[in-house]
Amino acid sequence: MATRERVLDAAEAVFALRGFDGATIRDIAAEAGEPVGTIHHHGGGKEALFQQTVARRAEALSRARLEALAAAKASAKASAKASAKAEGAPELEAVLEAFIRPFFDLSKQEARWRNYARLVAFVSVDDRWSEISAQYFDPTAEVFLAEICALVPEGARGQVAASFVFTVSSTLALLTSQGRIAALSGALGAEPTEEKAQIGQLVRFCAAGMRG
Repeated sequence: MATRERVLDAAEAVFALRGFDGATIRDIAAEAGEPVGTIHHHGGGKEALFQQTVARRAEALSRARLEALAAAKASAKASAKASAKAEGAPELEAVLEAFIRPFFDLSKQEARWRNYARLVAFVSVDDRWSEISAQYFDPTAEVFLAEICALVPEGARGQVAASFVFTVSSTLALLTSQGRIAALSGALGAEPTEEKAQIGQLVRFCAAGMRG
């Protein structure tokens, strides 16, 4: 089990750095400190290993997001009950935060989640991996889309879906582009914003886009 985890950690790092096409099994073996045969044994071919690497963290991310959404909905109901209001649905910002923030929380627990964010970014923009997205990410996306559609009823499903994809892309960009943000902040004469504040800014940015 430890060897397999080491292989997947190495695959995640190499795929995140070089993408699927740029990575080789030999690169992954070197990163893992294992012979090439061990990589094939635990991962199969490169495509099978790529899918396993994406799948490994998908369930944990989905669970964290759904738990955050459930907490947001429970908090909204409690607030409505306390104020004797009939409505108990969470605000759009709360739903978006439930989707966005867990990825950052997980990355604080383990830095390798930043590599995973780069990996997901590759999957998101390449039609070759549409089946991976459909299997590992779409079920949770559908739950959040349903919540968002209920909060912005004036928006057509296609518009909401487009805004949701923009949200995914923006989340991945913030997870992977801290250096770029810091560089541009310095170029503009400003101190880089702390990540906690950036997440709040991202939530507001995405919510405004969906309402617009």
